[in-house]
Amino acid sequence: MVKTEKIEVRTRGNCDVVNITEQVSEVVAQSGVREATVMLFNVGSTAGITTTEYEPGLVNYDIAAAFEKIAPANGRYEHEETWHDDNGHSHVRASILGPSLSVPVVDGRLTLGTWQQIILVDFDTRPRTRTVICQIIGE
Repeated sequence: MVKTEKIEVRTRGNCDVVNITEQVSEVVAQSGVREATVMLFNVGSTAGITTTEYEPGLVNYDIAAAFEKIAPANGRYEHEETWHDDNGHSHVRASILGPSLSVPVVDGRLTLGTWQQIILVDFDTRPRTRTVICQIIGE
């Protein structure tokens, strides 16, 4: 069985970290699968998906601080020279994080660690509504 659903996520941009674990869990539960893999894919090139412990230090500071060291917002980017915009760093950060994640489903539940949540990180310079494709493959 293959089942595909969309999750809409409103973000604030600027390294906004959004916990989407509950929405993904609901999609898995509604699918009725017992053993499967759920593949999550962010549609767009300035946000990414991963897992982390969703706690204030990481969410409100550490993740943004790490990406600021890797791809500073005030850096020079050829993307900005080409398109005359302000989000070159957003594209670089999203490319490093990546747009997708696969999570095993066992006995109808996501196999996440005790403190592990699925997050979407929006690196763009403005609020957005993001679409995450959830594709469940299993039985």
